[in-house]
Amino acid sequence: MGYTDADRRVAREIIKRYPHAKSALLPLLHLAQDRDGWITPEAMEEVAAMLDLTPALVLGVCSFYSMFKREPVGRLVVSVCTNLSCMVNGGMDLHTQLRAKYAGDPAVSVEEVECIAHCDHAPAFQVNYDFHGPGDLDGAADLIERYKDGKLALRTISGTPAEEVR
Repeated sequence: MGYTDADRRVAREIIKRYPHAKSALLPLLHLAQDRDGWITPEAMEEVAAMLDLTPALVLGVCSFYSMFKREPVGRLVVSVCTNLSCMVNGGMDLHTQLRAKYAGDPAVSVEEVECIAHCDHAPAFQVNYDFHGPGDLDGAADLIERYKDGKLALRTISGTPAEEVR
């Protein structure tokens, strides 16, 4: 879905913060993703028009950054690092096991990602961009279930930290 009228008002405020409109590209993409859970083709076109960019350039930015989703994902996005530190500490196994465990669960999308800069907690993973680790299947699955059950608050893409719900 494209931007709503309310989204457009917020987008204009975001654009005003920058000396060059193009600098608002990432925040506008986050705005679209926060609403829809992914960046729709319509949203990419609208962002391009607002910033006087080509849709191809916006698509290029979306495809470069792994945090931008170009297709629908689950309410929980579990990103498992498989870069060197995480790989030697079981990251590949964790990724494979979590993908198998949540394969039929539409609420959880498990993805493999490059370094998430949490190497001292390898194998590291994120749930909606909140860092966790070191992780094994049982610990990671328990954590994911706590997010699913609402026992842990979801972090939004806009940066609200996760905290335990009491």
